[in-house]
This record gives sequence, structure tokens and C-alpha cells, in this order.
Amino acid sequence: MRITHIVPHISAEASGPSYSVPRLCRAVAGLDHEVTLSCLAAGREIPGVALSIHPSWPVLQRFALSPRHTLALWQAANEVDIVHNHSLWSMVNVAAGWIVPGKRAKLVTSPRGTLSEWALLHSKRRKQLLWPLQRRVLEHADLLHATCEEEYAEIRKLGLKPPVLIAPNGIDLPFLHERRSNPDTRSLLFLSRVHPVKGIENLLDAWAGLERQHADWQLRIVGPGDADYMEELRARASRNGSRRVEFAGPLYGAEKDTAYRNADFFVLPTHSENFGMAVAEALSHECPAIVSHGAPWAGLEKEGCGWWVPNSVDSLRSTLESAMALPQTELHAMGARGRAWMERDFSWEAIAASMEAGYRWMLEGGAPPDCVKIK
Repeated sequence: MRITHIVPHISAEASGPSYSVPRLCRAVAGLDHEVTLSCLAAGREIPGVALSIHPSWPVLQRFALSPRHTLALWQAANEVDIVHNHSLWSMVNVAAGWIVPGKRAKLVTSPRGTLSEWALLHSKRRKQLLWPLQRRVLEHADLLHATCEEEYAEIRKLGLKPPVLIAPNGIDLPFLHERRSNPDTRSLLFLSRVHPVKGIENLLDAWAGLERQHADWQLRIVGPGDADYMEELRARASRNGSRRVEFAGPLYGAEKDTAYRNADFFVLPTHSENFGMAVAEALSHECPAIVSHGAPWAGLEKEGCGWWVPNSVDSLRSTLESAMALPQTELHAMGARGRAWMERDFSWEAIAASMEAGYRWMLEGGAPPDCVKIK
């Protein structure tokens, strides 16, 4: 098959689409398909995948306007088998819904968390402006892709009727170094984009009620974020009287791996997440996790590797207190169970196989594969 993936950009090394979209492209290319990733900016090459990069207009940059990208998409829609559109709310994504339907290519759209209630309310005016155009890429898709059952429910709640393929993001499993206990300094790690959607305010307020009772613990906030918002969070921690909160900034590569390995457990109190790559990363490093109901990680409790809790200050505080009371040996055992879960269910090879099955079904017909739900 010839497959063109579309995403606004992959210019940052981070979790989310900047990792998962290129990695999906690479995994599908590994199944002997011809894969191109078309975008406006890319910070790196992708083994086995052709990059098609097009400049955007310098004006109205939030809308990602690119006539050259639109022209390239028009050509691809007449030549390739599949156009797979990732994310929403930029003109790169809008264009797919107006150009591809009716052409040779079948259209797949992955909303990637952009249809949650919280996401729809964020930058609401811009989304209301784009919605009449944006809805077409969802209604006219031959197949929609959800990374979890919760995202599938969000798609159907909006009245969208195309078939939906449900497949999570995958994770590249890191090499494991020996995890060593440090009885003198223990740490709770938040590692993700520092953004209001992540619920860090609730985490800081929950931590304030625990810090004085646990002198051997610290909270690390790791990740890139807007400077003004970072300053707001620092001010909040100061008002709370918290002294052991570290704002470490972004970490990449080996430094990020070390942060996961040195943490006693990971926390993500997010308001809205279609997957939560950072959770999978933490578990792959044998780091147990506390995750809010804003992310689809109910399996943490089923697999015995973490907690899935309501996103409130009281709930976070009581869960943190319970987790911090556990001996390191028990936390290590939970982390090992999380790693085993990632190895079993989240390999990129398995995800690519599901996606390939959905692609073939669109092109060849017949009974839908088990990963596809028909309304």
C-alpha cells in the first residue's frame, strides 16, 4: 500500500503526536508499505519513511495555512491508497476533509484527544469558527481512529457515524538498568508538557498538605511550558508554603530516562488525555503511576501497577498519601508489573498490524477486523 500521513508538525521531541505519529509511520513502513509523512515542520528524519515538508504562511500561524501543503495533498489524494490525517483544528487537517473524499485515496482521521469535552472548551472561539469546516473531515472519513474506548465514546457522542478503529499508541521499551533504593530522598515525578490541561494546580495543592509530613520526599515537575504559566505555578507552590517542589524544565533522551528510573512513582492529574504517552513511558521504566480519570488508564488498577483516581485535590492527596506509605519494595513490584503490561499489549508491531488490518478492510471490503467498530 501507498500511505500518506498528515500532521501539522513533528518539530519537538516530546510525548504526544510528535512521538506517536512518526513512530506509527515507521512501524507501518516496517510491514513493507510505502509511507510518507507530510507536514509543515520536522525536526528529524524517520527511518523508512519519506518526509514531505511544506512551508506555512507567516501570518495566522495558529491556523497552519500552507498552499503548498494543500497542493501536495491534492496530488497525493489522486495517487496513494490511504491518506491518514492526525489531529484537528489546523487548516492542514481541515484541508484533508475537503480534498480527499471522492478521490482515489481512502481517508482516515485520528482526532488524538481533540474531541474531549475539556479540549473543545479550550480555545473555544477558534474552534467554533473552524467547526463547520472541521466537521467535514470527521463526517467524510472512511475510517476514524480512537486510541481508547473513551475516545470512541467521545466520537459517537458528537453523532459521527463512520467506522472507528480502536488501537492505542505504542511504546518503545527502554533498556532497564537496575533500580536502586534511596532511603534518604524519595521522589514523586510529573513529567509531561506543563500546560493547564495537565491539572498541575491540583497536584500542587494536594502536595502542600503532605510535604510537611514527609520530609524525605520531593515533587519534581519536569517538562516544557510557557514561561508565564510556569511562573504562575511557582507562585502557587510558594503561596502553599511548599519548599520541596522542583521545576526542572524539559528533559530528553537519557536524562528523561534517568528521571523515570529515579522516581518512586509518576503522577499525571490531567483534565483530558486521549492516551497519555507519559504514562506508558513511566510504566515501561518500571515506575508505577497515579493517573486521573481524565486519561484512559483504568488498567493501572487491574494490572496492579498504579492508581486511577478522580481528579480532585482531596482524591489526589489521599492517593498520594497511600502510595507514599508503601515500602520501596512494593513500589518496585508494581513497576515490574507495569513493564510486563507494556511488553504484552503496547508493542508498535501489534499497533501497526491493527492499523494495517483497518487499511486493508477499507480497500478490499469484507468483514471488518476485530479492532473496528461499526455504528
